[in-house]
Amino acid sequence: MTRLKPFLSDNAASVHPRVWEAMQAADAPDQPYDGDALSRALDERFSALFARECAALWVASGTAANCLALGTLCAPHGGVVCHREAHIEVDEGGAPGFFLHGAKLMLAEGEGAMLRPEAIAALIDPIRKDVHQVQPHAIAITQASEYGRTYRPDELAALGAFARARGLGLHMDGARFANAAAFLATSAEDAARAAAGPVDSLAFGFIKNGAMGAEAVVLFDPARADEVRYRRKRAGHLQCKGRYLAAQILAMLEGDLWLANAAHANAAAREVASGCGARLLHPVEANEVFVRLSPAEREALRAAGFAFYDWGAEAARFVTSWNTRGEDAEALGKAIAAL
Repeated sequence: MTRLKPFLSDNAASVHPRVWEAMQAADAPDQPYDGDALSRALDERFSALFARECAALWVASGTAANCLALGTLCAPHGGVVCHREAHIEVDEGGAPGFFLHGAKLMLAEGEGAMLRPEAIAALIDPIRKDVHQVQPHAIAITQASEYGRTYRPDELAALGAFARARGLGLHMDGARFANAAAFLATSAEDAARAAAGPVDSLAFGFIKNGAMGAEAVVLFDPARADEVRYRRKRAGHLQCKGRYLAAQILAMLEGDLWLANAAHANAAAREVASGCGARLLHPVEANEVFVRLSPAEREALRAAGFAFYDWGAEAARFVTSWNTRGEDAEALGKAIAAL
């Protein structure tokens, strides 16, 4: 029987051993909710990582992280500008509208699922400044994007300047922020600061990168933290044993495990891409590879044991993870090259 070679999603990857160890170590009794020592350590740890004061709160999912953060930037009568293919539009089951009490997602265009100031301006400039039309309150971008594209520091700076000039909040969906930071190939601190500088909030993803069930809402204006705490409780996301979520995050930050795991996943994606040639639909700048393949070619790869998702009628998406085996990535690249 052919061994399954998984490229479905980094959501399906196993939990890193150091995360399990940290959760086991957190078994000692402590204060409930977020009153424990590990949860209280998050602000200081993230402030050190980003080299600026910030507040950080754990939640159990990326959906909650994005929506709770956006709730501080957008009133129920306002709108959040995002890409037409952004995860919050396509894959959140209406959660932004639910958490934001009816606020509207305002859909912009952009190559590679990335937003540019000119595209946002084209969307919002025609909106009349009166109560009959929804007014934009915030912008949400994804780093790395839904097509695995990475915003460079100058691109983020331009978006930040645009947002400030228009009086808009700027949120970053960082489900694969670690992969983007690894791709930028700077120090961890510089990569984090470059991404964080112009944004108001970041949903820092850990689950795709080796955690079991913990993400961080990072707020670069700590004064917003109390609002998120109230929203988190009201939304049913204040877990009684929060120390286990904090333990996961701290374990991922310790020794830059988050960055090392992402670098491994990115390298595996590049290995897959090396066999794709002109079939590649997008540059590989994180851990996702989008490949033009016919239905018959996809069937042939599945018959060889490769697991992946179709991406439309004539393409496939392959996602690598922190624990993707090098030989599996090499075998997939060669299999695609041989089609």
